[in-house]
Amino acid sequence: MEAQRRIALVEDHALIARGFSDLIAQAPDLDLVAAVGSVAELCGIDPPPTLVVLDLRLADGSHPAANIAAIHALGAYVLIHTGGEDRALVQAAARSGALGLVRKSSDPATLLTAIRRAVRGEAVFNTDWASAIDSDAELANAKLSEREQTVLSMYASGETAASVASELGITRDTVTDYVKAIRRKYGSVGRPATSRVDLYRRAVEDGILE
Repeated sequence: MEAQRRIALVEDHALIARGFSDLIAQAPDLDLVAAVGSVAELCGIDPPPTLVVLDLRLADGSHPAANIAAIHALGAYVLIHTGGEDRALVQAAARSGALGLVRKSSDPATLLTAIRRAVRGEAVFNTDWASAIDSDAELANAKLSEREQTVLSMYASGETAASVASELGITRDTVTDYVKAIRRKYGSVGRPATSRVDLYRRAVEDGILE
């Protein structure tokens, strides 16, 4: 049997936290190791969770960007769980590396599907997330060349460096160099892309992938 995936919830509304806990208790593949009201309360959890489901608006006044950075420092992924319509906060979460967004009003099956994707480090895309990203003028242009965009579209979609090289008629080392250059360009404009999931997210943000 596959080991349970460790997740945590940061939510300061007791009723929502209780409902979330009851839902996860029914999922044999998920283990809710903490339900706390602030990101600071996650620090004592050992080992840390693989995924933190994070409310955008917390009573302590903390900003999503700072919260996501703190969670990443623990080695965990972040999935946004919100009931609000504050697009600026959603955009801040996207720029900070959250894997996606799921609404508190979502049905249980949708929420569990999103959690299961995010706990594996996979991006969670939906119309709310896409709309916020599409309208974010602060997503700086990495200025990828046409060839770099082609390599990114293939590699971020899941193809191996070897298969990209074969299809484009170049060497595997050349593909690796392209990917390094792409990561460097995104990093230089404040949009880090250290993993394949990050590259996929950047490609979607920039319209290179749908």
